[in-house]
Amino acid sequence: TIVNHWTDLKQLPATSPESDAMSKDMKKRGFAFCGSTICYAFMQAAGMIDDHLDICFRKEKAG
Repeated sequence: TIVNHWTDLKQLPATSPESDAMSKDMKKRGFAFCGSTICYAFMQAAGMIDDHLDICFRKEKAG
């Protein structure tokens, strides 16, 4: 799990180098609607990336 340490909502990214690579690989495999932002959202939902703010009560419990 990639655990990010954000202190403000303005810091939250919509993509990452990992989601860029995932998107590129999926497009090579024939997927059409799988941009980097969608891959990043999937990675968050699957628990691969923890983007809870440091002040969030879920930060310690997530992942």
